[in-house]
Amino acid sequence: MRVLDRKLLRDLRRLWTQSLAISAVLAVGVMIMVMSNGAERSLRETRDTFYERNRFGDLFASASRAPDALAADILSIDGVMRVDTRISEFAILDIADMSEPAMGQVLSLPASGLPALNIPTLTKGRMPEPGRRDEVLVNQNFADAHGFAPGDRFGVTLNGQKRDLMITGTALSPEFIYTIGPNSIMPDDRRFGILWMAEDVLGAAFNLTGAFNAVSVQLGRNAAPDVVTDALDDLLKPYGGTGAYPRKDQISNAFLDGELTQLGVMAEVVPPIFLVISAFLVNMVLGRLIALEREQIGLLKALGYQRFEISWHYVKLALVIGCVGVALGWGFGMLASRGMAQLYAEFFHFPYLVFVQYPSIYAVSAAAGLLAAGLGAISAVRRVVGLSPAVAMAPPAPTRFRRGLLDHLIVWLKPRQPTMMILRAIGRWPLRAAMTTLGIATSASVMIAALFMFDAMDELLDVSFVQINRQDAIVQFALQRSENVLDDVANLPGVLAAEGVWSMPARLTNGHLTRRIAIEGRRPEDNLSQVFDTETRVLVRPEHGIVLARRLADHLNVGVGDALMVEFLTIPDSQHKLTVTGLAGQYFGLGAYMNADTLARLLDQPVQVTQANLLIDAGQEDALFQAIKAAPAVAGLTLLAQVRQSFTDTIAQNAGMTTTINSFLAALIAIGVVYNSARIQLSERARELASLRILGFTKGEVSYILLGELFLLTAAAIPLGLVIGRLLAGAMVASFDSDLYSIPLVVSRGTYMWAAGVVAVASVASAMIVRRRIDRMDLVAVMKTRE
Repeated sequence: MRVLDRKLLRDLRRLWTQSLAISAVLAVGVMIMVMSNGAERSLRETRDTFYERNRFGDLFASASRAPDALAADILSIDGVMRVDTRISEFAILDIADMSEPAMGQVLSLPASGLPALNIPTLTKGRMPEPGRRDEVLVNQNFADAHGFAPGDRFGVTLNGQKRDLMITGTALSPEFIYTIGPNSIMPDDRRFGILWMAEDVLGAAFNLTGAFNAVSVQLGRNAAPDVVTDALDDLLKPYGGTGAYPRKDQISNAFLDGELTQLGVMAEVVPPIFLVISAFLVNMVLGRLIALEREQIGLLKALGYQRFEISWHYVKLALVIGCVGVALGWGFGMLASRGMAQLYAEFFHFPYLVFVQYPSIYAVSAAAGLLAAGLGAISAVRRVVGLSPAVAMAPPAPTRFRRGLLDHLIVWLKPRQPTMMILRAIGRWPLRAAMTTLGIATSASVMIAALFMFDAMDELLDVSFVQINRQDAIVQFALQRSENVLDDVANLPGVLAAEGVWSMPARLTNGHLTRRIAIEGRRPEDNLSQVFDTETRVLVRPEHGIVLARRLADHLNVGVGDALMVEFLTIPDSQHKLTVTGLAGQYFGLGAYMNADTLARLLDQPVQVTQANLLIDAGQEDALFQAIKAAPAVAGLTLLAQVRQSFTDTIAQNAGMTTTINSFLAALIAIGVVYNSARIQLSERARELASLRILGFTKGEVSYILLGELFLLTAAAIPLGLVIGRLLAGAMVASFDSDLYSIPLVVSRGTYMWAAGVVAVASVASAMIVRRRIDRMDLVAVMKTRE
């Protein structure tokens, strides 16, 4: 073995704790890169495979009642490859283990048993048989939530007719990976289910025999989606078509895409933080190690070793540290990516998981990790190896210092001698102090960027369920009703107040910009559900024009006072130019609002309602539920308390794990920076500290001199890290913004305190480890060493 290789092994044995700390930080960056990319690609591959095998549609549309013969015309549109027409309705479900009614979306199955598109995958039992009025297929997650199995029964109200249905089987569908009901923000498998029934049975129940009210289209490879969409809208408009929309706007797919986007953001943002810190730690450790071995480097050069050989020796030390970190990151990343992909597959109810691992991500992560270690080493090596042997073997020239602002501050403060030594050490090497501070600050920023989500969710819940939506329940009507129906709803047992909402599908256009949205008509005096601006914290009343959600206004590039074209999709030749009279801030969806009377005048018809917001007496809930189950006009009931509880439970499930993981990562960064800084300072100042001990300084005073600098830098780093963390949180909020939801940028005092506490505890713990070395220092042996 070569001499330099033996020296490399001795250096690794001597620096194993510091090397392991650096490797651990680097390993986290590699692990997150492998984990997030592996989970994202596996989830994407699983989704794409499921979509392809089960023929998930590319375009979706609905109508009031279109004849079956229209399917041939849709198929003849240039670019359309397959068409599937069906009946889709909402219904009230009467489940034995629930006092409140559940809601179901009921879909028709053709006589062949399987639709042409959006094919459900049978997981248990069999498909319903044509003509069997009491047979139903349900989605698996709804069955699991109630413990249903083939042969079990429950009640359903179809177009006012109460029926007792028998479950023939369970299934999973690409159309309902993320199963979310009307007026909900999270899946609630207990209270919302998907039901498939024979087409002839469902057609007879809803007076749709020989007709359909929903259609899915699969496009050919070279199809023009916009052209097909326009042609499909033209065909369906005479039959009450509400406008076709692409797969990207389909609710289940949109939420799934949002999760994939979040995984991609994590893969792009988090690993570079850890890799940069690793490079900094390698540079810090090797830079000070090389400074301590300056004499040895000069001796090696005097013995004939070339500059490249010496440089390569130290680079190899960094690469060994990097290889250990990459190996650890690969191992844990592979396990974590499989575990995360499995969790996502179960959460989204995929029938299987296609777990894929691309060699390229392992190659990229290894290259990134080794590059970070190598760059840190090269920048540290180049400062010394260029010296001539004579210069390198001689003690370095004393550093030239100048009196600066900190020196004047020291004179003014007149601190005790140990404190003065700490302050002067920071003033003499400001760059080193700044880099150490930045490294520690990064750990606090990682905590803030992760934990602010829980504060954001609290704000989101408060605004959405306290300030905007004050109702207890939302009743969904099967058909558009006269406003007089609110009197009947108000007379139901336990109803204290009832307010109507008139929802009309429309297309908003400003130049080349267009959006398909449901405009809600409301009475100005209504206060159970309000139009609220989250930015100005004031109510926005729809008046003579139209009020838009801010994100919708941004999409259309309009502001208050601007005009836009509104086309009501279910009313032939109904186009109007309206003025934007206000902007509303909301966290869920894109809303558009009008005064109900204004909307009625535009459509030349009386005010209608499609749903009712209710304030109810909790003591009479059971009586109300029974009345709702028997009401023929009601298609669904949503209880806002349950929606909020479902959302809260989902967040709570992730809170403990997320807090633990991010606390560990933040602590790891803090320990890596503080421990390495303290160990290197101990190596550099061992002779100085030993001299102080001989002169009568106590162990505590000596430890204070060494560690006090780090504690002071940590105290400065924590507020800096909190500021950086808030900036990172802001970047994450911007990256997560979508048509489905937006996240408020809110960081609570508790989150700041938790982040600061984790960093402080990790710093103190790592410093105490070094403190033990100071206490055990052999003064005689240290004094015998040469500077």
